[in-house]
Amino acid sequence: MVYLRSFLFNSLFYLMTTLIVVLLLPLLLLPRQVVWCVARFWGWTTSKMLYICGIDHDIIGDMHLDETVIYAAKHQSAWETIVLYATLKAPITVMKRELLFLPFIGFFFLRAGCIAVNRSGGMKALRELRAAALRIRDNPRSILIFPQGTRVMPRTPHDYQIGIFTLYDTTGFTVIPIALDSGRVWPRNSWLKFPGRVQVRFLEPIKPGLTRKQFMSTLETRIESEVAILEANEVA
Repeated sequence: MVYLRSFLFNSLFYLMTTLIVVLLLPLLLLPRQVVWCVARFWGWTTSKMLYICGIDHDIIGDMHLDETVIYAAKHQSAWETIVLYATLKAPITVMKRELLFLPFIGFFFLRAGCIAVNRSGGMKALRELRAAALRIRDNPRSILIFPQGTRVMPRTPHDYQIGIFTLYDTTGFTVIPIALDSGRVWPRNSWLKFPGRVQVRFLEPIKPGLTRKQFMSTLETRIESEVAILEANEVA
C-alpha cells in the first residue's frame, strides 16, 4: 500500500508542479507578491495531496507571523521547503544555488527573492550572504534558512553552518529555532512516503546580541534537544 500511495502522490505532485511552473510562467512579469501567492498555493496543495500517503502535520508554538524574524529550521526532507514555507507565508528562503538552474521553476525561485548560496564558495559565499542580509535589513521581510545547509537524515549528526549567524548578526533580527521530524515520513532521496504526522515545534526565540559562539551553541542545543524528544516519542 505504501508503494501504491507513494506512486500516486509522486505522479500527481510532479504533474501539478509542472503545470504550475509552465502554465503560470507569464505571472513572473507581475509584481513579486503574485509569485509568493503561487508558492503558497503550491505548498498548500502539496499538504492536501499528502493525505494520499496518510501524512499530516502538527504545529506547536508561536510562529511569529506578524513579526520580521529569521526562521532557522531543522532540515530532513523536502516537506519543510514546500509545506512549511507556505505555512510561514512565503518568507525569503536561503537555498543552494544549483536550484536556480532547474528548468522553469528556477525562474520562480529567483523572482520570489530567494537567496542563492554557493555552498562551496567559502568566504565569498559569506560575503554575498551578508550583502543580501543588508538589503533585507533595509527592506524587512522574514527569512527561512536551514542552518545545517543540507537535508540530514534522522538521528544523523551534522554541523550547523555559520551562514545563519551572518544573517542574525547583520540584520539584527530575532531568530526562531524550529525543530521537526519530517524525515520520518518523507525520507531524503527516497520516492517512498510513509504515513504519519510531521511534528513541528517553534521554540524559544533567540534575541539579537549574542556572540557567534554563544549563538551557534544556543541554536544547535535548542533544535537538537527538541528533535531528540520528538524522536524519542516516535520510538515510544
